[in-house]
Amino acid sequence: MAERNAPAAADIDFPASGRRVFAVEAQALAAVADRLDAAFAQACRLMLETRGRVVCIGMGKSGHIARKVAATLASTGTPAFFVHPGEAAHGDLGMITDADVVLALSYSGESDEILTLMPVLRRQGNVVIAMTGRAASTMAREADVHLDVSVPAEACPLHLAPTSSTTASLAMGDALAVALLEARGFTADDFARSHPAGALGRRLLLHIADVMHTGADLPVVGPDASVSEALVEMSQKRLGLTAVADAEGRLLGVFTDGDLRRTLDDAQLDLRATPIAQVMTRAPRTIGADVLAVEAAHVMEQHKINGLLVVANDGRVVGALNIHDLLRARVV
Repeated sequence: MAERNAPAAADIDFPASGRRVFAVEAQALAAVADRLDAAFAQACRLMLETRGRVVCIGMGKSGHIARKVAATLASTGTPAFFVHPGEAAHGDLGMITDADVVLALSYSGESDEILTLMPVLRRQGNVVIAMTGRAASTMAREADVHLDVSVPAEACPLHLAPTSSTTASLAMGDALAVALLEARGFTADDFARSHPAGALGRRLLLHIADVMHTGADLPVVGPDASVSEALVEMSQKRLGLTAVADAEGRLLGVFTDGDLRRTLDDAQLDLRATPIAQVMTRAPRTIGADVLAVEAAHVMEQHKINGLLVVANDGRVVGALNIHDLLRARVV
C-alpha cells in the first residue's frame, strides 16, 4: 500500500536517520547498564548454581531475543534452550524440569502466554527470572528475580516498533552469558568444543596429527639416494618435498621444490649420480604432531615456505604436510 504524504526518497537523509537510531539505542543501553545491581548478581548466581538448565521463553519479538539468549548461553558454557510459551501450554511444558531456571522475557511484563505458565512453574518449583521493562508488571511481581530493561525511548519515531527495548534485552542476555562464562572459567578451548564445525573450532581443535601425511604417504629417502630417486619420491607423494632420514628414521634434512630449482641451476651436477645429502637443506623447519594445525600456517607464513616435516621428540620423521593440507582442512 502506498504511503500517504511520504517524502520522496531523494529528500530523505538516510544516514542521519540511521545515526539517530544508534544514538537512541546507545542511550538506552547506558541506562540499563547503570541499573545492573544485586538483582543481576542474584540472577547470575541462580543460573550458575542450578542443577538443570536455563529455559528461555518469550513471545513475539521478545521470543526472538529469548531464542538468541538461549543460544548464547549454551555456546558459552551454560546449558540452555528456548521454549515457545504458546507451545509450552500445549505440551512442551514437559520439557521443563523442576531443576531448571526459567528466564522469561516480556517488555510489557504482561504477556498472557507467559502469565498462563507462571502458576504451573510455581507449583513445579522452578526459579523464575523475569526480564521486563516494567518493574510494576505482573511478571516482575511474581518472579523470583526481576531484571529491569526499561529504556527511555524506542528508536522507532512512532514509539511503537520494539527497537531500543529489544536491543536492551539482547544486551542483558549477553551480560548474563558473559558473567557466567567468567564465573565458570570458560576458555577458548571450551568454546571450540561446542563449535567443532565453525572456523574457530577448527583453529582451536585441529592438530597437526589430524592433517599430516604418514606411513606410505610420507615422502622420505635415505642420505645415499640420488637426486633423481628423491625426485621420484617427491613426484609420487605430491607434497613438494621429501624428508632425508637415516636408517632409524631420524631427520637429516629436507629436499624441496626450491632446492630442486637451485640444483638444476648447477649444470655440473649429475642428478642420477649426486647423493641427495649433498644438495639437501640441513636443519629444516619442523613441527610437532601435537601442535595446533593453525601454528603450522603461522610457521609457513613467517618463513615463506609451503611445507613442513613433522618430527617426534627423538628426532624421527613421523609426518609431513603442506599449505594445501591446511587449506583443505579450512584452517587458513
